Amino acid sequence: MAPTIALVDDDENILASLSAALEDEGYSVDTYSDGVKALDGIVRKPVDLAILDIKMPRMDGMELLGNLRRKNDLPVIFLTSKDDEVDEVMGLRMGADDYIKKPFSQRLLLERIKALLRRQELAGQDRSANDILRRGELLLDKSRHLCAWKDMEVNLTVTEFLLVEALARRPGHVKNRDQLIDAAYGENIYVDDRTIDSHVKRLRRKFKAVDVEFAEIETLYGVGYRYRGA
Repeated sequence: MAPTIALVDDDENILASLSAALEDEGYSVDTYSDGVKALDGIVRKPVDLAILDIKMPRMDGMELLGNLRRKNDLPVIFLTSKDDEVDEVMGLRMGADDYIKKPFSQRLLLERIKALLRRQELAGQDRSANDILRRGELLLDKSRHLCAWKDMEVNLTVTEFLLVEALARRPGHVKNRDQLIDAAYGENIYVDDRTIDSHVKRLRRKFKAVDVEFAEIETLYGVGYRYRGA
């Protein structure tokens, strides 16, 4: 069954051209012209991935993302004409998996979509007990896309899960931003270094929400990040 993508943008030209391109690639596409309609539609008819504009009438993309994140962890890509760096950082901190600015290459967007859907599929596949990773109080179970700290579940997006896994696989070993980008996005996808920084900040907030003393993800300024626990 073809993956279903929700495309949310108040620009009718983008809705028409991008939905046609996505359908040509074999995807099923649900289009929405504002955030209120999109939230209602996605709740009633769940999708596999959502592409959201930020500046929209009635409910903007940031608010829509916040509402969606309270309900599920579907992959989300921000597609926006706004070029303010603060908006990018805010979007990623709220849980977006990727961020692409207009004008954009449709081919690049399609590659990002494929990468996110592949990761979502892998996260949902049944795996053996060898894919259960324990590092002290940390538990990662790929088969259920489950992350727990001190037996308390930490709700992660696919990107966040892959970043924690990449760091926790080798405690004490420093991963630079390029290595983390490869682990989370794949070797053929380019994202800015700030994207990883934003994801790590959000990860820390999520872990601290269940344990205020959480400090396992360390920053080595000018180098990268490492997972401290054994």
